[in-house]
Amino acid sequence: MTATITLPKIMQIGAGAINALPATLEQLGCQFPCIITDANMVTLGYTDKITDLLNAQNIDYGLFSKTMAEPSEDSILPAVDLVRQGKYDCLLALGGGSAIDTAKAIALLASHGGSMRDYKMPRPVNERSMPVIAIPTTAGTGSEATQATIITDASTDEKMLCMGPGLMPMAAIVDYELTLSLPLRIAADTGIDALTHAIEAYVSRKANLFSDQQAIAAMKLIGRNLLRTCQDATDLAAREAVMLGATLAGIAFSNASVALVHGMSRPLGVHFHVPHGLSNAMLLPTITEYSISSAPTRYAQCAMYMGLVDNITDENQAHQALLNQLKRINQTLCVPTLAEFGVDKGVFFSTLPLMAEQALASGSPNNNPRLASKDEIVTLYKTAWDSK
Repeated sequence: MTATITLPKIMQIGAGAINALPATLEQLGCQFPCIITDANMVTLGYTDKITDLLNAQNIDYGLFSKTMAEPSEDSILPAVDLVRQGKYDCLLALGGGSAIDTAKAIALLASHGGSMRDYKMPRPVNERSMPVIAIPTTAGTGSEATQATIITDASTDEKMLCMGPGLMPMAAIVDYELTLSLPLRIAADTGIDALTHAIEAYVSRKANLFSDQQAIAAMKLIGRNLLRTCQDATDLAAREAVMLGATLAGIAFSNASVALVHGMSRPLGVHFHVPHGLSNAMLLPTITEYSISSAPTRYAQCAMYMGLVDNITDENQAHQALLNQLKRINQTLCVPTLAEFGVDKGVFFSTLPLMAEQALASGSPNNNPRLASKDEIVTLYKTAWDSK
């Protein structure tokens, strides 16, 4: 079996990597960027870091700072018009996964027209759009190194998954110093999101030798440092490890795909506005326990790579260690249950059939080691409702 691997053309990684932005633009032949970000990045001064670098090199730029946490197509259309009319030659995506996903979608529509529904899975996005330079400020989504974006159709509340090499950023600048001011809740949620990416990529039915190596490295980096970085913001070695792990996990799942956890988490974001990383955290222990029997060795190896067991001679022991650690992470990082998050129980249970259909429609559950029916997904949602 062969695997087609897609990566950014340029990756700048490490403390101070942001200072390489002007040189990266020059390498790509880009002279007129438009910054795509959100209001928080402006308020916190992150946008100033970018504009100061550009001004120092006399590089003109534009700015769109109205990206949303859960981007919908309606929310990106003003930016598409801005980019078209301004005749920018690249986009600088500054922020978390939502900002980077938004920039990918803007580049696609500004370059090729149409609507996001025209590009949703299973139709691959092969078209090469204007370059996107991704600058993540969270250690979690891995969007800077993935060929995917998720945009909501506001008219149907469907989270549309679009994938293909045309959505891969042309460059990624991964500077862990940009994450040092992250609030604990965001650091925790994005970190668990990254761990979920690594685990799901490793157990995915589409896993391959290349993606396995990225997933293994990511599990080692994130699994052994996530709690440290969340409990001690001054632990720079842990912060750097989780940031690199998140990027490697993004490379892993971009080339192997995610699975049932992600398929089920997206509807929670659409219907109950649960942040993506948090919804993954809510589901990860329950779905891991459900799936272990179909990939026992792989899940045991996950425990070993995360440093929970020394070997997998006793797979059952490794499985229990993995489940215990996933629950411990949630408890330590104060991940609420859906009930504690404030989701209305009546509305939640009445929406379960629709959410199960939407989860299956996303395609991700088809990559899970254990394939779940609609009824089984409904049962898993019920289990996760108040599961600790």
